[in-house]
Amino acid sequence: MDLSKLKTYSIKKRKNVVNRALFAVPLKRGRSFRAFFDSLPAILKAKELKEVVEAIVLARKKGKPVMFLMGAHVIKCGLSPIVIQLIEKGIVTSAALNGAGIIHDFEIAYCGATSEDVAATLDDGSFGMVRETAEFINSALKEGVPEGRGFGESIGLKVRREKLKYRDLSLAYACIKKRIPLTVHVALGTDIIHQHPSCSGADTGEASLRDFRKFTEEVSRIDNGGVVVNIGSAVILPEVFLKALSVARNLTKSVKNFTTVNFDMNFHYRPQQNIVTRPVQGSGRGYYIVGHHEIMLPLLAQAVIERQRS
Repeated sequence: MDLSKLKTYSIKKRKNVVNRALFAVPLKRGRSFRAFFDSLPAILKAKELKEVVEAIVLARKKGKPVMFLMGAHVIKCGLSPIVIQLIEKGIVTSAALNGAGIIHDFEIAYCGATSEDVAATLDDGSFGMVRETAEFINSALKEGVPEGRGFGESIGLKVRREKLKYRDLSLAYACIKKRIPLTVHVALGTDIIHQHPSCSGADTGEASLRDFRKFTEEVSRIDNGGVVVNIGSAVILPEVFLKALSVARNLTKSVKNFTTVNFDMNFHYRPQQNIVTRPVQGSGRGYYIVGHHEIMLPLLAQAVIERQRS
């Protein structure tokens, strides 16, 4: 090959993907959070994060739902106060947890601590054998189901009624106070409360099924501008969302043009398909942002709050 015959052209005529207008801006000491967030480069995931913030702010401006679906690690990472703040400010309009999530939520409300050392307790058979967690949650369902209540509402009302010491750290209690849905989606046999004789499969299943139907009602409202944020649930909630979306579309013949976001510490197949890709095919936009919850969720929350103020 004779490289002297290559045809070249000027870089000034080339279409460049990156230019200096997109670059990060170094900040001086003492600048505001808003200045920090705005200083992030408008490139790759920083650009996507800014778009997610805009989508959430616009959704609430239009009166559209912002649904938070959360795995248990969101609570175990100490992020309940952040989510509660978003609930109280009317940014998050409904919350969904898996079975482990509501367990951690109760335990924090009850004693201000949660998350046992599985490796240390599995060997002697004491893993999952604490009394209070099973007694409280299972009795809440026993009381709530005959009253026509779902899982999340039953727990939230019992937390309020019994005035648990740390209830202000409970998502279930926050949702009751704000009068927004908290739905709990359970797979039987996955949670420590299922090991106990107080557990009723009938009550657990009925309460969770009622929450699925309530969740489906919320999904039906995301049409044309709503936002669904899944944080840290790799299996249960992505599957629940996909089925709820199918039901909502079947009954309404709509539910299009919305935004979905998956935040997780790793990349997982199911959220990619069931949250980010399939639901927004042909309309809307899906995002997948990888990062630790304890960093990404406070960053997202504060960015939305600051953006709303402007």
